[in-house]
Amino acid sequence: MHQVVYSFRMKKAVLLALAILACISYQIAAQTTPDAPAFISTNELVRPPDFREWIFVTSGLGMTYNTPTTTNPSPNFTNVYVNPSSYRAFMKTGQWPDKTMFVLEIRSSSSEGSINKAGNYQTGLVAIEAAVKDVNRYPGKWAYFNFGRGAELKDRTEPLPTTATCYACHSTNAAVDNTFVQFYPTLLEVAKRMGTVRQLDSATGPKP
Repeated sequence: MHQVVYSFRMKKAVLLALAILACISYQIAAQTTPDAPAFISTNELVRPPDFREWIFVTSGLGMTYNTPTTTNPSPNFTNVYVNPSSYRAFMKTGQWPDKTMFVLEIRSSSSEGSINKAGNYQTGLVAIEAAVKDVNRYPGKWAYFNFGRGAELKDRTEPLPTTATCYACHSTNAAVDNTFVQFYPTLLEVAKRMGTVRQLDSATGPKP
């Protein structure tokens, strides 16, 4: 009789332990997103190989934040992608969650080729850059990365120093949480609806 009771209690304890482990595993899985920024060593961001399968946010042509002195007949395209989990969160809240990652793909352009008679189309890869929001890793919440240019692209890189101009530019001029949502028309509509966009000024940029 004692052996039966002991066996029953052992089975109950094992089942309870398995249930706890399953709960812990579920919580860990829920906290981990497959498209979150990946780091090697302490501070090297890995360039995601599948970022072109992420959410395409917008594309700019020949954009510059400085007054141009000449006309560029072959301006660069800038394609912006964001990790899908962060995009879905933004669509619900108008805010970027922790572990948001943007990838900026810069490509050259051409106006002559094949059957094209006017306008510009994208050609060779120029450079890849990135922005990451990680509130525990970076004092300013966001960090910016440059993976290099052309054929010399790096698979991983450390963040640019905080003295780089991109930090102050994003902090001062970004419409939503250090990001240029003012240039992302579909996301700007969401931010306005959610009340998370800073007041925009066409001449000087967003106002706090």
